[in-house]
This record gives sequence, C-alpha cells and structure tokens, in this order.
Amino acid sequence: MSNTAQQDAAVADKAILANSAYADGRHLAARQSIYRWQQPQYDLPGIVVEELADTSGTVLDVGCGNGKFVSRLRKDRPDLQVVGMDLSAGILADIEKPVLVADAQALPFADNSVDAVLALHMLYHVGDIAATIKELARILRPGGVLIASTNSDTDKQELDQLWARAAGDVLGIPEGPARVSLSSRFSLEKAPGYLATAFKDIRIRKLPGTIELTDPAPIVAHLASYEAWADQCGVPFHDTVSRAAEFAAATIAIEGSFKITCLGGFLACRV
Repeated sequence: MSNTAQQDAAVADKAILANSAYADGRHLAARQSIYRWQQPQYDLPGIVVEELADTSGTVLDVGCGNGKFVSRLRKDRPDLQVVGMDLSAGILADIEKPVLVADAQALPFADNSVDAVLALHMLYHVGDIAATIKELARILRPGGVLIASTNSDTDKQELDQLWARAAGDVLGIPEGPARVSLSSRFSLEKAPGYLATAFKDIRIRKLPGTIELTDPAPIVAHLASYEAWADQCGVPFHDTVSRAAEFAAATIAIEGSFKITCLGGFLACRV
C-alpha cells in the first residue's frame, strides 16, 4: 500500500477517530485555532444558521465534534430540535444533550424523519463516502436540506510545502513525505460529484482567505494536531513539527510574516 493510500485509510479508521484524533476536543480546537488569524473572518456557525432560515423541525449534526455548530443553532434557533451526533463519546462529553454516539454509515433514524442534516468537515472521515451520502439522504424528509463543508485541494498548500521541506530535512533528503491530508478524500472539488448521486440543487459557497502569521506558534499547534496520524507520516513526527517551526520562524524573520492561503466552503443540497 502506498503512503497516500495508508494515510487515506488512517483518516477513516474508526479506532483512530474515536480513541485518538477526537477522543476529546483538544486536537480539533488546535486545528480550528489557526483561523483566528485569517482575513476575511467568516462566522461559520452563522452561515449555517442562515442556510437553515427556512427549516423547521429536527436538525441532525452528524460528526458534530466539539459542538460549535450545535451550540450556536440552539442559541439562535431554539425552535429547532438540534441533535448532536459523533462516533466519539469523549468529544460529546461537554455538549448539552440530546447527543448520541453513532456511526454516520448506519444512522439510527427512520426514513424521512429529519428536516436538515449537517455534515461539516467530516465526510472525508467515513470509510464509504458514497454509501454514507445515500444514508444521509435516506433520513431526510422530502425537501430536506443537507449542508456539508470541506476544504479545497489547494487549501493551506504553504503548510504542505513547509511539512515536506521539514520532513526532508529530518530524513536528510531533498523533500520528505507529504503530510496527512484530511480533506483530500472529500475535497471541495470532489464533493459535488459525490453529492450528485443522492442530492439535487447543489449550491457551493466558497470561502477564500489568507492567514498571515508573525509567530510560528499557531503553525506548530496546527501541525501538531495531526498527532493521531503520526504513524502514517513516514517521518519522526515531533522532530518534523519542530523543524517546521524553525523554518517558519526563519521565513518570518526574513519576510516579516508567514502567509497561508485558505479555501474552504459549504455545499447546500436538497433531496
């Protein structure tokens, strides 16, 4: 199995997801924190609230993680019945109920029983993406909406390049192995093709931005948050993070900042 295939398999490994990557909210929060320095700023939970303006009834957040979207929806739309769901019991511990532990590939809901489903930055974590999308469509009522989100294949390429350079330096070769990419299995470019098999009226909202840093600490936090997949990196993980920090600090010293280009987005779909 190639290194890329190993990484893809690990990104969807249920044991890694439930017991390491998302055993609690620590790694996810670290990965999210780098966006504090992004311009323009986007109110992501607010965008979901906007998208659900015409929705009433039950909303299921599949793979809700640390509950950022669940909490906002419950605050802004108390008329909705919002249910958080995740594969990891640990990451659900601090989220107000109702929440449930379940697998997105086998949802414990009847056909046509939910008015909206959120699948935010999580479909790349399921083993069978196409089958999971059919499962999401199954539980939606006619006219129901799925809101999915992910990143582009081009998102944060500067961090990919930084990692490969640092990994190569640690290994003593010109360029090291690529870092684990979470979104590549279900990227902004691949998502419409997957979603079109079960949904119609697919609308894409792209959210471009630039992160400009004058301190390497947020880069270190972001790269280190992938520790759950350290075994799949093909390089000493912590040594590579440290070397990346040194290279980032050198770039900041010379250029005044380290810039990262971002591209994520939402996809709103109807059954």
